[in-house]
Amino acid sequence: MQTVYKIENINQYNADLNQKTLHPLVTVVDFLTAPPRDWKGASFVRFQYDMYGIFLKDVKCGDIRYGREYYDYQAGTLVFFAPGQVADYDMPAEPYQPVGHGLVFHPDLVHGTSLGKILQDYGFFSYKSNEALHISEDERQVVLDCFGKIYRELKQGVDKHSKKLIVSNIELFLNYCERYYDRQFITREKVNTGILANFEEMLNDYFQSEKPRLLGLPSVAYFADELNLSANYFGDLIKKETGKSAKEYIQIKTIDIAKEKIFEDKTVNEIAYEIGFKYPQHFTRLFKQKVGMSPLEWRGLN
Repeated sequence: MQTVYKIENINQYNADLNQKTLHPLVTVVDFLTAPPRDWKGASFVRFQYDMYGIFLKDVKCGDIRYGREYYDYQAGTLVFFAPGQVADYDMPAEPYQPVGHGLVFHPDLVHGTSLGKILQDYGFFSYKSNEALHISEDERQVVLDCFGKIYRELKQGVDKHSKKLIVSNIELFLNYCERYYDRQFITREKVNTGILANFEEMLNDYFQSEKPRLLGLPSVAYFADELNLSANYFGDLIKKETGKSAKEYIQIKTIDIAKEKIFEDKTVNEIAYEIGFKYPQHFTRLFKQKVGMSPLEWRGLN
């Protein structure tokens, strides 16, 4: 049996967890202070988020599923959700006591602030669940300190300084998370190198197939999906490993393929269509942008 749980506003979220609402747009929860959860026989619960949610899970507490992909919550794991996201949780048969901490805030909290202007730049809000952030004990303490500062500010009561101070502390917390993800990309270098190698192989296979004619130019989203990664995580991984964005990496490969075809006595139009361009002039423009000259000029010099 499936239960749908919509997280629509702070007051409703706090009420369900038996928490006092200290601010209408943001809350910090220690799940040990919440009552045991009982989903009354539901085998899994679908959560629909209308707010931002960041959850620090200290112990295994249900399995989260995106489609057919699972991720088991383990100690010291941060998971991020943005408004509009949906996640399915496999639930235990018996009531259980959730353990961990949560920071949930409504988008209205950051409207008109510096954080509101850059919130979309924190790509990890769009990562898949199996791309969660695993943190060390020291990092976990920093996270709890950030949550603590926000909670203490909430307890002060709402005044003209509240929004600025709360939002500033949320931004500080997100900046730490950005640092920790950078660290995770480094510590997972062996895994990431394997993904990069697979990406390179898939790029070669793509251009050697009929896919450019059928699907057009290869996209970041296509390869991310093939590698079972979110587009944002895939793009960040490629950037960390190569210093280039995934889009730039694909464009460089596209130009390399084009250079090989230029010597096959084909017209510019034929080359453009073969590598996936719908309009030959777009191919010529990209080639000139990357190489500094047109395809015909390049062939003449080589």
